[in-house]
Amino acid sequence: MTTSKIDRRSLIIGGGLAGAGLIAGASGLIVPAAASSGFAPTQTMRGGANNYRAGAPLVDKLGNGFFMSGKVLKAGTGEPLEGVRIQIWAATTLGGEREPRNHGSVLTKADGTYVLEMEQIVPNFGQPHAHLAYDDPEFDTVFLRPVMPSAKDTSLTADFVLAPA
Repeated sequence: MTTSKIDRRSLIIGGGLAGAGLIAGASGLIVPAAASSGFAPTQTMRGGANNYRAGAPLVDKLGNGFFMSGKVLKAGTGEPLEGVRIQIWAATTLGGEREPRNHGSVLTKADGTYVLEMEQIVPNFGQPHAHLAYDDPEFDTVFLRPVMPSAKDTSLTADFVLAPA
């Protein structure tokens, strides 16, 4: 017959881990399996909501030569979301972010992609950047403010992973 000796340190560590597991399970802190699939919700970016206009009109394009694009997926599953309204605005060669000609919304296609052709984005407060928003009741609101590596870039991509509200 063999006897195993449990030292005090092992007992304390084991008890602590067991207790943490019980607390996490009871409090709902255990993350569902779907979240581990790599499709965590996109977090709102600081400054993303600046100059946002609720209900910006759907547009075919806001100018020529610059392409804002991305993909919209459902958190957890990664399923592409069709018909999702994404608002886009930026400082362009037509004027600042508040300029109505620089605000518009597009809808995602069946594969979750969206694209909006617009005028060239120009630096605003020293950075060339765009603003994008998802703000409808079906999913949590998300505001993005991606910065372009160079003011000479003619495209910018911003993806959304939306969590059901």
